[in-house]
Amino acid sequence: MKHEFAAVIERDEDWFITYAPEVPGANGQGRTRDEALASLSDAIALILEDRREDGLRGVPSEAERTTVLVAA
Repeated sequence: MKHEFAAVIERDEDWFITYAPEVPGANGQGRTRDEALASLSDAIALILEDRREDGLRGVPSEAERTTVLVAA
């Protein structure tokens, strides 16, 4: 599945710092803009995976599980 998030990129001396406002806690860094964006992408993926696992914990076994596609 493909998701799209806004990314804010700032410069701190020799480093690029990134974060995604829609995903609290998701940030990245790198020596180049591309490294910082890749780092942010990895952070977002980990956070979403963790939230999904957390959200499904304790769901009754008889409950139906499916997915929904959100088009922006």
